[in-house]
Amino acid sequence: MRTRRLEKIAEALKREISRVIFTELKDPRISFVTVTRTEPSDDMRLAKVYVSIIGNETKKRLTLNALKHARGHIQSIIGKRLEMRYTPVLTFILDDSAAKSVHLSKLIDDTLSGDEKV
Repeated sequence: MRTRRLEKIAEALKREISRVIFTELKDPRISFVTVTRTEPSDDMRLAKVYVSIIGNETKKRLTLNALKHARGHIQSIIGKRLEMRYTPVLTFILDDSAAKSVHLSKLIDDTLSGDEKV
């Protein structure tokens, strides 16, 4: 069960991780990344970070690997900015829900345009 406190922490993590990725990381492999949501565990020692990456599959894989490589640096900055007892260990996960919604929207449009022809 998600509590209000966990929701606030998830939003703070999302905001700060986005800021770190955008302003602090200088890795050229990391570009066009959006943090879509974070899910801290109940004890707040772990957090899943869902990211959306614009590009082809190779670009997405390289960017995700670069984020995983920069995880320790991101965690240390987050630990300094957010005053929490524990800094959660971050796990980056590719969120392809935006691509799925675009695909679904295209299928719906194609179906509707096919109905109009009949």
